[in-house]
Amino acid sequence: MKHPMEQTRIKNGMVLLAEPFMMDPNFASAAVLLCEHTDMGTTGFIINRPLDIPVNELLPDFPDFRAPVFLGGPVQQDTLHFLHRYGPDVIDGAQEVIPGLYWGGDFGQLHDLAEQHLIQPDSVRFFVGYSGWGEDQLAHELNHGSWIVADMDLAYLFKNEPENLWRDIMYSKGDHFTVLANMDTRAMLN
Repeated sequence: MKHPMEQTRIKNGMVLLAEPFMMDPNFASAAVLLCEHTDMGTTGFIINRPLDIPVNELLPDFPDFRAPVFLGGPVQQDTLHFLHRYGPDVIDGAQEVIPGLYWGGDFGQLHDLAEQHLIQPDSVRFFVGYSGWGEDQLAHELNHGSWIVADMDLAYLFKNEPENLWRDIMYSKGDHFTVLANMDTRAMLN
């Protein structure tokens, strides 16, 4: 049975911070941006796991476009997704996540715009795979305290250093979250 409070809490554009003692190595110290939430499930991307690989190495026919590539999550790691600052007036089919941030759209159009230098690499982020939850799975995880919810800020994706992002967002929540922000959760798992 769906918990009505949880359904209203889960929405596009929220950030999930893994609680400090999460044992799942896929999500230890992860900051996950939710991009789509429906009755069927939820999709998001880990925004603080950069990969040291250029997009044109993943897709050899893609132009030399220096936008960062991240590990988006453990699901379908043979897929490539992108978040960007260009609305559907620039990239057809782009879906707004929050004002000024869009998910996906026409990949061929993205390729052409990148090749013609009509979009900037610092306004695009690529993700290998994604994070996904089934119908009531995320609500269940939230009820059990697996995630700490935060609001998204465009700076998290385009300005902050990914390595410090979990801590930075936790600090921004204030109060007792500043204590959690000082925990080195990855070291606890080793």
